[in-house]
Amino acid sequence: MRRLRSLYEERRQDIILASMQVPSLALCDFAAKHPAGYCEYPDPRERIEFWDAHLRERMPIGDDSIPVAYLSEMDQGLYGGLLGGEVRFLCDPATGWISSMVPPLLRDWTEFAQLSFSRDHEWFRRYFRQLDIFVEAARGRFGISHFILINSLNLVFELVGATKTYITLLEQPEMIAKALALAFDLNLMVQNTFFGRVSLLEGGTCSNMVQWIPGRIISESVDPFHMTSVAYFERWGREPLEKMFAQFDGGVAHIHGNGRHLLEAVSSVKGLKALYLGDDKGFPSAFEVLPQLKRRVGDLPLVVGAEYGDFWQALQEQRLVGGVFYRVSGVPDVETANRCMDLVHEYKL
Repeated sequence: MRRLRSLYEERRQDIILASMQVPSLALCDFAAKHPAGYCEYPDPRERIEFWDAHLRERMPIGDDSIPVAYLSEMDQGLYGGLLGGEVRFLCDPATGWISSMVPPLLRDWTEFAQLSFSRDHEWFRRYFRQLDIFVEAARGRFGISHFILINSLNLVFELVGATKTYITLLEQPEMIAKALALAFDLNLMVQNTFFGRVSLLEGGTCSNMVQWIPGRIISESVDPFHMTSVAYFERWGREPLEKMFAQFDGGVAHIHGNGRHLLEAVSSVKGLKALYLGDDKGFPSAFEVLPQLKRRVGDLPLVVGAEYGDFWQALQEQRLVGGVFYRVSGVPDVETANRCMDLVHEYKL
């Protein structure tokens, strides 16, 4: 954690950090038992058993990762479910995730006034039960990651869908404002519940995005603004982010390939502690253009993905950008991972 603290708290630009993804028997077993596609809400005890097996395999790897389980079942659908939506689950054998989402809740905005949420709702009870199961099973063994907020326009997407959200921004901005107020209250309840049940680890938050980071840190999304101008983000996105970050000790966020025009604006959000840069088809990988991207965000810590071959070559040639956590995939085995990490720890800029 000392190295993670140096990156995220001190914002040191003269170091690099990395995690190494090696083949996993637990993932292979999950894929054999769980085909891709829609599925039912899984047994939380089965899910934590998967995480235990998967993380146990990684114990011999001396990288900068922190072993954490993620509540993927709650990562999106929980929020819409608490408002009365139909929660649907999708299995991804490649990652071991069973994630959730809801179809749009409202036929039109006349139904908005009927929306409410409560801790007595069935989905809140499921959420709290899964938290309890995960916390008890993980105690003394691995951490529980924070999980994504569905705040700001993300919740409006769940209410009426993406197209109607963008139309409403133009035609009924007053409804957007009402929906953002609902989103804030709902997300605050969900996240306060998480931190009330999941203890900090040595004063920090475990994270699927950044591994571990000091303080009570939330994980936000600006996905809806990837398809808007920067001006729309400034009008509708910045304030909800900063308002929510202020309720905690800040937050982290992620940006996909089609959202990189937002880099300067998002990186200047008050309370942002780190930014994960995702990769998408049709755009160069963040790793390929990292020097340019890093210049645009200053000393803000970044997290990027990299294929092992590309990472190893750049490591050997001293071309890696500092102040970055590299998530290296396609590493053939544990021995290779540890040999690579020896050089990562020695890397100087």
